[in-house]
Amino acid sequence: MFLTPLLFLLLTPTIIAQTTSSKRGLVHIPSSDHPGDDSIWITPPTTLTWYYNYGSRPSSSLSSGNLSFVPMLWGDHSNTFVDDVRGQKGVKWVLGFNEPDMGSNVGGSNIRPERAAELWKRDIEPLKGDGKELGAPSISGSPTGMRWLKEFFKACNGCSVDFIPIHWYGNFEGFASHVGEVRATFPNKTIWVTELGWADQPLASTQSFFNATLKYLDRLDYVTHYSWFGSFRSDVSNVGPNGAMLNSAGKLTDIGAWYLGRQGEGIKPDTNNSAARVGRGDWVLWRIVYFIISVRAL
Repeated sequence: MFLTPLLFLLLTPTIIAQTTSSKRGLVHIPSSDHPGDDSIWITPPTTLTWYYNYGSRPSSSLSSGNLSFVPMLWGDHSNTFVDDVRGQKGVKWVLGFNEPDMGSNVGGSNIRPERAAELWKRDIEPLKGDGKELGAPSISGSPTGMRWLKEFFKACNGCSVDFIPIHWYGNFEGFASHVGEVRATFPNKTIWVTELGWADQPLASTQSFFNATLKYLDRLDYVTHYSWFGSFRSDVSNVGPNGAMLNSAGKLTDIGAWYLGRQGEGIKPDTNNSAARVGRGDWVLWRIVYFIISVRAL
């Protein structure tokens, strides 16, 4: 039985007990300012099982952990993606383009569906023959995302797509509706939620959304992987400080502790006004610079 979003929220307590889930992963760009923070995600106890970094190669700072790396072909560029993936041991899954329905000014890879289909057949489809499971382009949660994805599947007739990655930064009701729409449109595909949060909300609302959403996703057998967008310090968060899994001193917030399967210690996120604050445009620039560096390293 499918619970309506409102009923689900009413039945969900504000604070959840210590929980674990093999579905939980990490979307993470290593921090050059605080490299020591990277060890937090691979230090036991942790419930995390996988991660991605928007690139085709794993992060060396996470290499000593047990997280499965999931390569991504971020956008339309010259690449050695197939060779990069084939050169790594243990790769099970591959992610397609990052928010191709969105412009580069907001961190999207901005690719037309027809062009994405061409690139897919050239740079991703060959990996299906190696036994990899292929994730469709990771669309945004905006209405343009679903329109773009339908056009992509029309243009990419015969392409081997195993799962649908989605992003979301709105409220729970909208998220549940979006998941339902994706499931109804692609009933034979599993779903990954590769970026998840509710941007710029008060702490109590953010925590309630976190708890309700994870509980909801853990119950859905067709959602196999999800990653909370918050593996950074709260004073550099582009989605508001309250979704961050670390405070400005690098300590796990309650959301961070819960996500790792630990008990929260009441550590609240903060903006640390004395620190250099990073806004949304800077975070987008950070992602783009990281992508450029990854390409130049090919």
